Amino acid sequence: MIDIDISVNSSYSPENSNPENNIFSFKYHVSIKNNEYYPVQLISRHWIITDGDSHTKEIRGAGVVGEQPIISPGEVYRYMSSVVFNTEIGTMSGCYKMSDDSGMEFDATIPIFLLSVPGVLH
Repeated sequence: MIDIDISVNSSYSPENSNPENNIFSFKYHVSIKNNEYYPVQLISRHWIITDGDSHTKEIRGAGVVGEQPIISPGEVYRYMSSVVFNTEIGTMSGCYKMSDDSGMEFDATIPIFLLSVPGVLH
């Protein structure tokens, strides 16, 4: 198994939300650490996005934030993105398609994480 650590921190974005119209915006910061002794490249993403009403959508696309970064051994690649829900709470998970320096492709799992308006959960 290839050793890639993925962690995500999320936060509510009140300045981009409109609760009266059920628009709840969240930012999420992703860190991808390459624990291998060779470089890896992030090729594409697959997100599973579920809102508080259990409506799910899947997003697939090349790279992240317009990039397909090469992550050197020991390096951490970081980026920030956002998502909008019609509910005060939701989750995201998925995987990144990556390749090693020989061109072999593999999936790196993005663990499920919660996006929630402060005070919604006890």
